[in-house]
Amino acid sequence: MNPYAVMTTKNVNDFWDQATAVAESRYDLTHTQVVANSDGGSGYGEERFKEAFSGSRQPLFVQLDDFHVAQALTRALHGDKDWLKAAKKAVRDKQEETLVTILDTYESQLENDKQIQKVADVKKYLMNHWSRLFDWRDKDKQAPKIAGKLGAMESNQRHHVTFRMKKRGMHWGGSVEAMVKVIQGCQNGTLQAAYLASLELGERAMRRVTKTMRIATLLRSQTRPSIGVHLGRIAGYTSASSSVGHLNKILTL
Repeated sequence: MNPYAVMTTKNVNDFWDQATAVAESRYDLTHTQVVANSDGGSGYGEERFKEAFSGSRQPLFVQLDDFHVAQALTRALHGDKDWLKAAKKAVRDKQEETLVTILDTYESQLENDKQIQKVADVKKYLMNHWSRLFDWRDKDKQAPKIAGKLGAMESNQRHHVTFRMKKRGMHWGGSVEAMVKVIQGCQNGTLQAAYLASLELGERAMRRVTKTMRIATLLRSQTRPSIGVHLGRIAGYTSASSSVGHLNKILTL
């Protein structure tokens, strides 16, 4: 309900400043349970979320995004259904030692150095964020039975600037920040209001416009009223078949 997107191409500190301002100005979070997720990338740690949503008196839950967990395991285990099923179950049941054993066993069967390194990287990724591998509904004892699972962050990718750049052969030009703000305005339904607000003149600018219009009124030249179409004919009583008579006939029509 009442979602609001914050987008920018500036550095991560500017993003969090904007996100914090939006959270404080648009929402009353005093009694709100805030649940967030991220892929664990640099600049999107748990502390950042706590600062942005500090107005809530409830404990903040920051999950590791389910999509990225599943994607990491699928790439490391090369889509092998049996190994994937066992690894996902270990994650779901919070069995850290079991997951490490599964990954180590699978790694021992590999011979390609790149594949071995990929498994090692995934194991490190999951172990470093192990405390964030949970379902928020298990943490919040007051969560209603109808509470849904937190969706994957990638479901909003089409609204984000990353969709334009991820493996699609596109890039941004010098007007990147302006373009991103247009996308943000379209998604939030605020583009029209922001555009019209930019056209409103301040008091000083309005005085200049009024002065210019007054001077233009004083200096304008008076226009002469139209008296309609002029009628005319060639005088002289000549034969209609003559040249002058023929011309007179044309003008009379």
